[in-house]
Amino acid sequence: MQHAIAYTGSSQEMYGAKATINVWDPSIQVINEFSLSQLWILSGSFDGTDLNSIEAGWQVSPELYGDSRPRLFTYWTSDSYRATGCYNLLCAGFIQTNSRIAIGAAISPVSSYDGNQYDITILIWKDPKVGNWWMSFGDNTLVGYWPAELFTHLADHATMVEWGGEVVNSRTNGQHTFTQMGSGHFAEDGFGKASYFRNLQTVDTDNNLSSVQGISTLAENTNCYDIKSYYSNEWGTYFYYGGPGNNPQCP
Repeated sequence: MQHAIAYTGSSQEMYGAKATINVWDPSIQVINEFSLSQLWILSGSFDGTDLNSIEAGWQVSPELYGDSRPRLFTYWTSDSYRATGCYNLLCAGFIQTNSRIAIGAAISPVSSYDGNQYDITILIWKDPKVGNWWMSFGDNTLVGYWPAELFTHLADHATMVEWGGEVVNSRTNGQHTFTQMGSGHFAEDGFGKASYFRNLQTVDTDNNLSSVQGISTLAENTNCYDIKSYYSNEWGTYFYYGGPGNNPQCP
């Protein structure tokens, strides 16, 4: 896996996150690779077997969906992706409560290079009374929830939130994949060319949304995929991210 992500530190207890995510249709090199853009709600240890993660966003995965269209998806795990969890409704876990928004449905329209830009808004938060983690889409339309009993650490709260892109790099023929992240263009290309996340927010103990102040960023190989974060009054904390994968600078 390769990533270009922004993340919050683990100094505070968090009870959810929100972002507006630019939608593209990145090209995938081989059928079992994918490219996604999502937010992660995390608790537990990254180097152990107990990481709890709730994830949602858009994903292009020919193997999973049979086509190359970006699709709305959810994911969860309670044991570091070992034995628990799945995408969408492929296993018991996420409970869909809205029949109008289909998990796994293709998102349309999508953004075009130097053309119209389209984005989706996703909010995930913990119900303070029952403890379930709810997801809403767009203008606060409830989609469904992950029951509290799926989790160990997230039964309480999240310690980290991440936003950004991920691709599978299966290194076919020993080469870095050509699978694109985001729009397939680097962060510095900016609006209309690079993919973005905007208005990053987290949910606090009192169930209030607050704009994220100060994020860290990570990209394992900035010659393949990168990320650059900014702040403005209109977009709050936001970032551009992505890249083409294999190119002369990306081994």
